[in-house]
Amino acid sequence: MPKYSAKKEAERNNPANASTPDEIMKWEIAKELGLYNKVIETGWKSLSAKESGRIGGILANRKKTNITDPDN
Repeated sequence: MPKYSAKKEAERNNPANASTPDEIMKWEIAKELGLYNKVIETGWKSLSAKESGRIGGILANRKKTNITDPDN
């Protein structure tokens, strides 16, 4: 049984539905890395471990930078 219904999956793959700052930043990073269209078309699950890790690493680095230097 799938974890999400097709409707829920489509909602998760829509940047307009990003509800938290982390989700918004994740979409921005995906766009910067050229993965935006891939995620829109086939979902987050289609990303390789390397691609997902890259997004997660950049996200963590930005969060750390914002915590230590909020004026940045």
